Order: sequence, then structure tokens, then C-alpha cells
Amino acid sequence: MTDIPAGPATAHKPAIVCDMTDAPDTGQERLAEYARLFDSALISRERTPEAMRWWLRNDEGIEAWAKDLAARENACCAFMTTTVTVAGDRVLWQSTTIDDPAAREVLDMMYELPERRWTDAGQAYARFSDEIGVPIVASDGPVARPATPVEVRGRQPRPI
Repeated sequence: MTDIPAGPATAHKPAIVCDMTDAPDTGQERLAEYARLFDSALISRERTPEAMRWWLRNDEGIEAWAKDLAARENACCAFMTTTVTVAGDRVLWQSTTIDDPAAREVLDMMYELPERRWTDAGQAYARFSDEIGVPIVASDGPVARPATPVEVRGRQPRPI
């Protein structure tokens, strides 16, 4: 994992990386799941200086689905905190992040996700890693390394 110097200012500041090591899905699968969630339940979205929010219909199963997806995001991007709560007849997905320019850009990227609808994880990877500068990594034991295309995109279908 990326080392962060110890000290008062950084003692509790998580690394600004996306760690796919223990992810049960690939980036491609996650993007497709977001698209399905938006198609099924997205009502609206809002961006405040501190947070990004998606409002979802509180149909059967939506809260549990959103909580599962949010837990996966929290596991791979520890610099963000996503909570899912019920607010009346809607489900509120709220993401916040640490005070860091790259982390705030990732929050902006999440806000754009319902509108942007990436169909190729490679495009999202390029924005995340190359433009914003947040590495997508996987760990082999104690050593972090850049995630491979297969880890980000998933296995490519074999030609028929």
C-alpha cells in the first residue's frame, strides 16, 4: 500500500488510492451495476461543498442493494465515506471525502456517474488514474502494485 508519513497531520488520513485487492467485482462489473441501480431507482442527485447525494426510490430491495454497493466502495476507496439511509419514501446515498483536491475530484466523478454512464472501465480508469492522479492498485501480500487491466475491466469475452 502507499506509505503515508506518520505525524499529527496525517496520522488518520487514509491513502488516496482505489484498492481493488479484495473487491468481489471488477471495475467493469461495478460500472454496470451502477447503471442498473440508476435505471431501477435514481430520482435525483445533488452536490454540496461537503457531499455528493443520490436520491433513490425506496422500492423493495433498493436500500439493501445500495448498502451492499456502498460497502464495496468504502472498502476500495477508504478516503471516501458512503452511507445509505432511508429518508421517508426515498433512499439517500451520500458520499463525503477527506479534504484533498484529488479526493474531491473523485467525489465529483461519483456525482457525474448517473449522467456519464461509462460503458468501458478503461475510460473510468483513465479519468481516475491518469487525469485525477488517484492510482488503482491491487496488493500481493504487503506490496501494492498497479491493478492489471483484467482486475479493472474483467476478463474479456472469448470470440465465438
